[in-house]
Amino acid sequence: MRFPEYRPRRMRRTEALRSMVRETQLNVRNFILPFFCIAGKGVKNPLASMPGHFQLSPDVLIKELREPVDRGIPAIILFGIPSKKDSVGSEGYSKDGIVQRAVRQIKSAYPDLVVITDVCLCEYTDHGHCGVVMNNDVDNDSTLDLLARIALSHANSGADMVAPSDMMDGRVGAIREALDESGHESLPIMAYSAKYCSGFYGPFRDAAQSAPKFGDRRSYQMDPANSDEAIREVGMDVDEGADIIMVKPALPYLDIIWRVRNAFDLPVAAYNVSGEFSMLKAAAQNGWIDYERCMMEALISIKRAGADLIITYHALEAARLLQDNVSKRNK
Repeated sequence: MRFPEYRPRRMRRTEALRSMVRETQLNVRNFILPFFCIAGKGVKNPLASMPGHFQLSPDVLIKELREPVDRGIPAIILFGIPSKKDSVGSEGYSKDGIVQRAVRQIKSAYPDLVVITDVCLCEYTDHGHCGVVMNNDVDNDSTLDLLARIALSHANSGADMVAPSDMMDGRVGAIREALDESGHESLPIMAYSAKYCSGFYGPFRDAAQSAPKFGDRRSYQMDPANSDEAIREVGMDVDEGADIIMVKPALPYLDIIWRVRNAFDLPVAAYNVSGEFSMLKAAAQNGWIDYERCMMEALISIKRAGADLIITYHALEAARLLQDNVSKRNK
């Protein structure tokens, strides 16, 4: 195809023409919206590093869900902030834990909303690590039983899907076995399969109060320099029974999303994490970028790379924008 016979600009002249040949379509059904649930009543604590997001008590969360549900966002993912912490994160698998109580209330109010629960120990342990600490290190195998207990407690509370984010070896298999043996063989697992040890998690750790008290998570989260290892990690989770495979973060790892998309025939999720969200918000507040334009460009890049589902703090704003654009076209 050569100029002047072929002129690519012909199909870029108007929005109508551009929309007719647009290769990647972003839809509100692609979004999963995260929420931070905290013990109490009437609580709505603003998150300074994540404008527009809050720590919410279950009663307030129920009210905040009204617009996302009305906008057609199909799913949320819940992170819990317990009233007390201990060395083994026992509030994480308590029948009356914060996530368990929130799930029951949400499913009662919005039975058709897909409620996904984060399965990890970091929010619940007093040391802030994602597993049981022994000899100043996170012990992989003794953590698996606790993760399975968390997942099972979420399932018993009515969760529609569980999402292990800890990056312990073998945790998907342990959770799958526990769920199946307890009559939850139909409950899907969305595995944080290629979760990198990233600097982009800072605002989340403030929101979830989950920063480690010593060391870091490099011994269990992935090295940002590695790509082939991601394929091995994802392959392990697939073999152990994952139903959805996830790459986290999204924007610095679009190449990993692309590789995973081409290597595995399962739905692929990508987590557009807190730091990615907060950077755009901060730049917009300083007048450096057009926030809505950059937000949509970021989200479409994640979809273009191969993600079927996008966990993003932009979800509600993006849903509003997508629907407003449809309304304008239909006028």
